[in-house]
Amino acid sequence: MTSSPARYQETKEHSAEIVRQVLALMGQHDAAFHPLNFAVWYEYVAGINSRLTQALNLALQTEPRLSDATLAGLHQEFVAEPDAQSMQQVSLQLQRVMTGVWGSASRAGERAGAYEGQLNELVHEIKSDAPLAVQPLISRILDETAQMGLSARELSSEVTLCRLEIDRLSNELTRALDEALIDPLTGILNRKGFDQSLAAMVEALPKTGGAHCMILFDIDLFKKVNDLYGHVMGDRVIQAVGETLKACAAHLASHSVARYGGEEFVILLPDCSLELASQVAETVRQRTKSIKIRDRRSKSVAVSITISGGVAALRPGDQANALVERADRALYQSKLAGRDRITAC
Repeated sequence: MTSSPARYQETKEHSAEIVRQVLALMGQHDAAFHPLNFAVWYEYVAGINSRLTQALNLALQTEPRLSDATLAGLHQEFVAEPDAQSMQQVSLQLQRVMTGVWGSASRAGERAGAYEGQLNELVHEIKSDAPLAVQPLISRILDETAQMGLSARELSSEVTLCRLEIDRLSNELTRALDEALIDPLTGILNRKGFDQSLAAMVEALPKTGGAHCMILFDIDLFKKVNDLYGHVMGDRVIQAVGETLKACAAHLASHSVARYGGEEFVILLPDCSLELASQVAETVRQRTKSIKIRDRRSKSVAVSITISGGVAALRPGDQANALVERADRALYQSKLAGRDRITAC
């Protein structure tokens, strides 16, 4: 994954100067002039990534002419954003570690408290019969034991607070990971969310007599909407189609609805016959024709739209890309035949 555009806040003039310096630096090294290497040098020259700067300077001490392998490692560690699966794994591992530490600290506190109580009883029994010279020593041992118990209880309390903080951060991480898979305009899965759902569907075996199906949609002549009415109206059309797809698939026990990209949408239907998937696609097509986007000022209908779709079923031995390619071919046939129709293959 590449780095987020939000981290680059330089003006056009400033960024142009940075690019000039980056190209000059890249020419001094053995690594190729490709985007990943460029991103490393850009953040280095811009001074926006202190950890990368330190690591790159260190690399230059042992490798004056940096290679593709070195820059790839720097990009992976300091520039590329971690993928959702890796972040989730880190979160789960941290939770397991903190649970273990919390249990150990709690048991230590309990043992220290029990030991302190037993020692108090023992001191009470022997203190009256002990020589005066020994009593101060016994009192000191008792005080130190009490201090040890207090320290153990404080540790247990601190670890408990840390565990609560880890749980809070883990919840925030889970929410952030979920949001990273959602298209902000429509509220359905984005392309990354689709990729993950597709991979999970393909990996799971369909039930006896069923199949895994995919419907790929494309809004007909969407460019005209943007050209005639502007991108705000185009966004409203995208949102309306997203709502339609969600509504048409809502009755299905297991499904995923995603914005595939631009004006393209997908419905994934695990354990579903090609016939039923075609029926769902036809329902989407019909309901999309009834969408009327009205002008907010005049209240008159501004845009009427249609949608084309391609339906495909996963075949034995298929990889995910084979299903996508077959659905795309079916969609192309719908477009070729005049749009506003569904084709299954």
